[in-house]
Amino acid sequence: MENDKQYYMQRAIDLSMRGSAEGKGYPFGAVVVRDGQVVGEGYNQVYHNLDPTAHAEVVAIRQACTTLGTYELAGCELYTSCEPCPMCLGAIYWAKIEKIYYANTRQDAAAIGFDDAFIYDEVPLPLSERAIPMTQMSRQEALEAFKRWEVR
Repeated sequence: MENDKQYYMQRAIDLSMRGSAEGKGYPFGAVVVRDGQVVGEGYNQVYHNLDPTAHAEVVAIRQACTTLGTYELAGCELYTSCEPCPMCLGAIYWAKIEKIYYANTRQDAAAIGFDDAFIYDEVPLPLSERAIPMTQMSRQEALEAFKRWEVR
């Protein structure tokens, strides 16, 4: 079992090297496993897709969801070459992945220019104190969609 975990982690690490070597994105890779089978994998494709959300974990989660035909990945584990960033961590929680294995730390990533500490620092701040201004508007109109959702 431990050898399987090492295999999946090595696969994530290999993907991290592949994606950056091919010039498709940054050096991050991820693998989603369910019942001993790889159901999704990916590497960072931010450059290739011109998509700032195309992180390895998100790419792997999307592929796993397609493979399994569901948006909930209960029973799945994620192997990632680096501790997930806040965006990826959110996707992992929404997907209901049950366990995360990671290799490099946030600090390792920061040391090579991928420092997401500013996002972690922003999240607990009141909206009025965040770096990106947020203004609420048209709430009553938008609530109509929620009301329709509730009664469907």
